[in-house]
Amino acid sequence: MAINYETLDMLRQKHPAWRLLRAHHAPLVAAFLHRVFIVPNVRYVSQADLVEALEDELFALREQLGDDAFPGTAQGYLNDWAENDKGWLRKFYPAGTDEPHFDLTPATEKALAWLEGLTERAFVGTESRLLTLFELLRQMSEGSQTDPQVRIAELERRRDEIDTEIARIVSGDIPLLDDTALKDRFQQFLQLARELLADFREVEHNFRSLDRRVRERIALWEGGKGALLEEIMGERDAIAESDQGKSFRAFWDFLMSQSRQEELSRLLAQVLSLPPIVEMRPETRLQRVHYDWLEAGEHTQRTVARLSEQLRRFLDDQAWLENRRIMNILHSIENHALGLREQFPSGDFMPLAETSATVELPFERPLYRPPFKPLIDGVVLDEGDAEVDTAALYAQVVVDRAELSGNIRRELQNRSQVSLAEVVSRHPLRHGLAELIAYLQLAGEWPRTVVEDDMEEQVRWETDAGTIRQATLPRILLLRNG
Repeated sequence: MAINYETLDMLRQKHPAWRLLRAHHAPLVAAFLHRVFIVPNVRYVSQADLVEALEDELFALREQLGDDAFPGTAQGYLNDWAENDKGWLRKFYPAGTDEPHFDLTPATEKALAWLEGLTERAFVGTESRLLTLFELLRQMSEGSQTDPQVRIAELERRRDEIDTEIARIVSGDIPLLDDTALKDRFQQFLQLARELLADFREVEHNFRSLDRRVRERIALWEGGKGALLEEIMGERDAIAESDQGKSFRAFWDFLMSQSRQEELSRLLAQVLSLPPIVEMRPETRLQRVHYDWLEAGEHTQRTVARLSEQLRRFLDDQAWLENRRIMNILHSIENHALGLREQFPSGDFMPLAETSATVELPFERPLYRPPFKPLIDGVVLDEGDAEVDTAALYAQVVVDRAELSGNIRRELQNRSQVSLAEVVSRHPLRHGLAELIAYLQLAGEWPRTVVEDDMEEQVRWETDAGTIRQATLPRILLLRNG
């Protein structure tokens, strides 16, 4: 991202993190959300618990600053923080419950992390960061090396260093990290652990955005299933194969290993029992930080599972609708067959396809003829004056088929069937014959329509000149679908 005036001005106006820092009650928002979500590492909180916690926070602040400091209610503040113009909280309903829950947005967590970095630290470690940088460079250099001799030489050098260290330990010379080195590395571990949890919330947000787009496309899709699935699965595969998706999958596979979890538990218990680390008074939740990583990753996996569930539900609904349409066609054929059982119609009853194959020899087909290319001569047009009546341009009639379809649906809300003449009588024709023809087209496209040829109905309308027109039609019944 380019750091220029235009970009920063746009972020100042639209980015939720910047809006939080500019807010009038920014200290309240940041302090409360940090205490409730970040410190205990809570992924989401129910509305009742969050309202209760905020009421306690507001009560304590009003005791110090006066009743006019924060005049709003806890519920009102939470709803305001979750609005689109703020974007500091995400309000949603988990599966299986009708109570709203709240969660931090990735932008809010970035703002809280930046505020936390503003405070002065009593101890700033640099050695562990330098070692981390060297280790990352070494891994990239070795991982991209294609020459086997170079890699073998590097492994042999490291083997010699390990052998030398083993010999020193056997001789009684055991190198140990001092208290400063331990504190330096532990502080680096805390920072990376917090950043990792924050990254999970952003990864989950990206997958949740994909899930929202999938729901919108399914709700508005009017084409075939194949085209929709190809488009959605293409986007899903693009995210899974992106750098972020590959990194998350590698992390999840690494952490789901039982041996890795046991090793992390053993190392955390050993490190947290060291006297220099105990003096730093670390949080007790650090003993299960790897389980917090698992819980955060599980939320992301659930979001991906909901995406797959939406696709499966879409396929099931489409299959059910298709089967229902086929059954309706079969029942219609059965009803017609039963109606004709006693009285056979005259003439051909049902056309059948040809019982033999039609042979077309290759040489019987006409040869290709190049199309005639017309010659167009450029003629200079002479400018002239002519009086043309433009009234015909303004006399065009546009019939809104959606409005007519809505009229039919409104009449079928409380009735199982309605005739076309009744629809026209309740909604008079404004465009005359053109509108009546549009009604007839809709009746032909309606899912369930019955035409009674032995009964007739009259449809009347009045023209702009005041003339009464009348049309005689067979009785057309529109049936409610389902």
